[in-house]
Order: sequence, then structure tokens, then C-alpha cells
Amino acid sequence: MTPADPEPGEAEGADGPGPQPLGVARTAAGDPAVDAQLVRLADADHLAVSGHLEVYEDVHRGLRDALSALDRGPGPSGAPAAPGAPASYDNRS
Repeated sequence: MTPADPEPGEAEGADGPGPQPLGVARTAAGDPAVDAQLVRLADADHLAVSGHLEVYEDVHRGLRDALSALDRGPGPSGAPAAPGAPASYDNRS
């Protein structure tokens, strides 16, 4: 590929085709934070290849934040457990 050649997925000129959606179906995950990132991922369908990286990094950051939020979730009482305290599921008779 020479510097004058367009990247795959980019317009080849004024008359050439521009970016085309892949048509990949996205199924909702059921978590609003994750579903919002899936919607954001669809933005890449309408961008030239050179714009995909920004979308992918943004989606990756959002998914990482959503996963981290699960780790920070409050305990059963709404307050985090004290260090060294047994987990709420560790009840033995």
C-alpha cells in the first residue's frame, strides 16, 4: 500500500464508495452501562478505518469502567464490608 492509496473502508475518491456498515447484529446485554457501549460501538460502522481506534478505545474504557463498578458494588447492607470480615455468603452452621 502506497501513501496515495486509501485505507480499506475509506472513500477511494469523490465517486468511490465510503465506509460501509458491516451489518453485525448486536444483542443487548441487559446491563445499561454495557448496552450503552454496544450502541457506541455501532458508531464505528459509519467511520473510516482511521476513526475506528477512537471508538474502540472509548468502548473498551466504558466496558472496563462498568466491570470495575461491579467490584465496587455495595455489600448487602449498603456499606462495604470491614477488612477481614467474612463475606456475606460465608455463613456456616
